[in-house]
Amino acid sequence: MITPAQLKMARAALDWSVRKLAEAAELNPNTVSRFENGTDARGSTLTKLQHALEAAGVIFIDGNGEGPGVRLKKRS
Repeated sequence: MITPAQLKMARAALDWSVRKLAEAAELNPNTVSRFENGTDARGSTLTKLQHALEAAGVIFIDGNGEGPGVRLKKRS
């Protein structure tokens, strides 16, 4: 599952606001903010967030022992 730090990194990479991500994931912006600030979220909420970001071109990576991160897909 994604981490709050990955969520913040993904939003920054896409230059998305909390509101933009919430709209893309069909969630309340407060839900996104609470998760980014360390509050636990339901698995279904995390799935919605991850799918919305992946659809926008984000790839979630485990960091190969260096911690989780994100990157953007190469544009064709």
